[in-house]
Amino acid sequence: MGLSEAVPQRKPPSTHDAADDLRRLLSLDDMESVARTRLSEMAHAYFVGGAGDERTLGQNRSAWAEIDIWHRVLVDVSKRSTACTLFGRPSSMPILAAPTALHKLAHIEGECATARGCEAAGVPMVISSLASTAIEEIAAAARCPLLMQVYLGQDRALGRDLIARAEAAGFVGLQLTVDTPVWGLRHREITSGFHIPAGMDVVNLRGQDGGKSAQGVGIAQVLGWTISPSVTWKDLEWACGLTKLPVYAKGICRADDARRAVDAGARGIVVSNHGGRQLDGTPATVRALPGVVRAVDGRVPVLVDGGIRRGVDVLRAIAIGATAVQVGRPVLWGLACGGSAGVARCFEILREELDRAMALAGCADVASIQADLLQQG
Repeated sequence: MGLSEAVPQRKPPSTHDAADDLRRLLSLDDMESVARTRLSEMAHAYFVGGAGDERTLGQNRSAWAEIDIWHRVLVDVSKRSTACTLFGRPSSMPILAAPTALHKLAHIEGECATARGCEAAGVPMVISSLASTAIEEIAAAARCPLLMQVYLGQDRALGRDLIARAEAAGFVGLQLTVDTPVWGLRHREITSGFHIPAGMDVVNLRGQDGGKSAQGVGIAQVLGWTISPSVTWKDLEWACGLTKLPVYAKGICRADDARRAVDAGARGIVVSNHGGRQLDGTPATVRALPGVVRAVDGRVPVLVDGGIRRGVDVLRAIAIGATAVQVGRPVLWGLACGGSAGVARCFEILREELDRAMALAGCADVASIQADLLQQG
């Protein structure tokens, strides 16, 4: 499958028509439905799928809805703000674009379009090691705060080089993925024949990879060389010692692992199960979040991703104790629907929903979203 097949080439609608089409998308589910018609079968299977029977994938989302909100009443919410500070920078809301791979499968402008959408929305973006655009090009495309997600593969020089490049490009932080000694078994990818199309590549990992092949079917064959089963806590300590940037340990679900990560030098935790794409049967992230928050006890920020599809889910996460949330697949749906404008619309939907949920819960600002919202008084 060539690039022209992976990214459908249609006559672009007028700017006016495209903007109207995006405004008609009222939820992230609406956006996903449209994105499904824009993506190739292979790209959709790669983006949407999870590991094994996809139990964790489904529960990541459904578990958020199980949490009741004991809303406050008779609170003056006539003046509200979703704004906060993330990584020492102002953010329009406590939401980031999570790291996801190969954005050019969704749109010909790839990660540059995503970054411009994040800039328009006023939110940070985490760039995947498996991006299809050079990180320097992404940094030049937009002024949103950028973080770099890093895998430590068999060749540690790749990780060292990526961290140095992120520092030089002005990134504000790093996320070291710690839940991927091997790739999860993803049947959808294998069935759909996942591969990297001609004209596309994981460009930020090329040059020092020893000419390793990207041939085969499924991520384990195509990109197995980008990770390593030998990564240990010493590697987290090593990565933290390489840079002055804050390093977040991404992929934590256990309280004891969260404490150990902080002791190893991590300056933040991302509660994540890789979007349900690694170990099927691991807990939904919202179920793991409370224990991790208690374990770190305010020493470092805690982020969470996985299954967040509504602004009210963001409110739930903040009430549990998260500093912010990350959203991955919805950003890809926005990208497929309308490039940078589609990404901006994805975040606009979430901001509007969060603002409404805050008002109805009796919260005028993010700081007033507290744990008592989740407890019967």
